[in-house]
Amino acid sequence: MPWNQNGGPGGDPWGRGSQQGGGGPKPPDLDELVNRLKKKFGGGGPNGFKGWPYLGVIAFLLWGASGIYIVQPDEQGVVQRFGAFTETTAPGPHWHLPAPIETVNKVKVTKVDRVEVGYRSRGVSDGFGGDSRDTVEVPKEALMLTGDENIVDINFTVQFRIRDAGNYLFNVRNPEKTVKDVAESAIREVVGKSPIDEVLTSGKMKIQTQTQALMQEILDDYKVGLQVVTVQLQQVQPPSAVIDAFKDVASAREDRQRAINEAHGYSNDILPKAKGEAAQMVEEAKAYKAQRVNEAQGDTERFLGMLAEYRKAPSVTTKRMYLETMEQVLGGVEKVVIDEQAANGVLPVLQLGGVLGQGATGGAK
Repeated sequence: MPWNQNGGPGGDPWGRGSQQGGGGPKPPDLDELVNRLKKKFGGGGPNGFKGWPYLGVIAFLLWGASGIYIVQPDEQGVVQRFGAFTETTAPGPHWHLPAPIETVNKVKVTKVDRVEVGYRSRGVSDGFGGDSRDTVEVPKEALMLTGDENIVDINFTVQFRIRDAGNYLFNVRNPEKTVKDVAESAIREVVGKSPIDEVLTSGKMKIQTQTQALMQEILDDYKVGLQVVTVQLQQVQPPSAVIDAFKDVASAREDRQRAINEAHGYSNDILPKAKGEAAQMVEEAKAYKAQRVNEAQGDTERFLGMLAEYRKAPSVTTKRMYLETMEQVLGGVEKVVIDEQAANGVLPVLQLGGVLGQGATGGAK
């Protein structure tokens, strides 16, 4: 029985009578519409529509094509099959089994995030319509114990990014809190092995490097898919209650270092001079040595020459040596010469003062 006769003659499925002659619209005859569709698409006889297989193939191809996706250079694709993690895909075009079998999540892996440990930044109006950064201390995170049992106040930041999107999505619930907790634990371990003087002065770079390496090791053990980019110490100082005493110590240390530098400067100035004077004395000694050696060699050669002459004529050589010696000895001395024959054997009495005075004005010498 047609659907529009359920309510009796002239009725509809809801039991309402058909409106006769009222000029109002009549409800569509669904049986007639179904019969028309069957005739049009092949359900009404052997001469009906034959394209259902083609429509099925087209629909399957469109469904398969919906699995094509492209991962951007700053992304990683995470493929899930019926909700379970399957694989991670690199940038580029890929295909996965279309929904509802597999789905893909694209995760930005080049974005660098940061966490603050020991303090928190907040925006403060600068009075010109903008805002500047102000910080609030968090003592629970900032105060830590050094290797020599002193307390130090450290504020630092950690920058990190996603390295493995699959581990990041399924192995960590709160990445920022995880990184902050790991950073606080790692730096406490590193600072706990260092003396306070090193922490406050020359050991900052070492603390940053060791903290970053230890953090990465812990995160890798957790398999959270995160990479630590940098660890930066923002403020390292003693607690506020004892900071004045530490400043005095630091000032004394600077004075000590300045005195050492001045001593080094004086040493660098005086040592080259002393070395130069020593080198000059050595050269003069070498020159004197060479002179004396040459003189000795000359005397030796002269003596050997005279020896050869003496062997040939001893008397003549002796007389000549005597005369040469007298010439050298008496050549520059004032003297009085007395003729032995003129004295006639009488010992003369000489007034040497007067004689020498006359000799000085033209007398004999």
